[in-house]
Amino acid sequence: MEFLEILKAILFGLVEGITEWLPISSTGHMILLDEFVKLNVSEEFLEMFLVVVQLGAILAVVLLFWNQLFPFQFHSPYIKKDIFSMWFKIIIACIPAAMVGLFFDDYFNALFYNYQTVAIALIVFGILFIIIEDINKNRKPKVKRLGDITYPIALIIGLFQLIAAIFPGTSRSGATIIGALAIGVSRTTAAEFTFFLAIPVMFGASLLKVVKFIAKVGFAFSSGELMILLIGMAVAFIVSIIVIKFLMGYIKKNNFKVFGWYRIVLGIVVLLYFNL
Repeated sequence: MEFLEILKAILFGLVEGITEWLPISSTGHMILLDEFVKLNVSEEFLEMFLVVVQLGAILAVVLLFWNQLFPFQFHSPYIKKDIFSMWFKIIIACIPAAMVGLFFDDYFNALFYNYQTVAIALIVFGILFIIIEDINKNRKPKVKRLGDITYPIALIIGLFQLIAAIFPGTSRSGATIIGALAIGVSRTTAAEFTFFLAIPVMFGASLLKVVKFIAKVGFAFSSGELMILLIGMAVAFIVSIIVIKFLMGYIKKNNFKVFGWYRIVLGIVVLLYFNL
């Protein structure tokens, strides 16, 4: 495999690791990156790669939040019932996006996987971030910890996640955080619940893409393509650890407005670039 392709894989992993957790749309950035940086892979492999590379980012969440995610304790028969309860809520929240992904993934990809949708979604949800933060400026959050999230709240957040499953550029984390903030969830709790939601969603999406890839071309990918995938995932994993720690520290003292403005500026730049 050429050294240039390794650098490209590192770049894709870097972008994925940064944008998966910041509410600025990882899918949108990956689509845009693909416009400028072309991996020397088949079209079928690229479609699979852009989703499966997210597994590296997901593993970072599992590592950082292991004690909050694993309900069993070693060397003890004690089971953390609150963690089991949280996982049931996560499952409830994931059902809408899972159903759409399972039955309409190819349809929505063909319809909305383009720069116009990405740009519009970036701008619209950027504006929403600013509006909701202004509304919440003088309001105290009603839900301050994960245990306070009820099943109805989890379902509402899941419905916002559904929007991101349909429109690339929305940002899965951005949509769920906006939904959570809008119904009174604190920034820290909204971010943590969003991280946890990503685990079944991204594992499921990756499995679906791999199955579809194998169904189309079998195991017909080169050693170079496999290396690109592994490098991208490894870089996404390392970068995600850094970004998640940064974000959790940042939102304790700051709001999400800066990400809203970033989304608006980037969306405008994208529209101008592709229409000039």
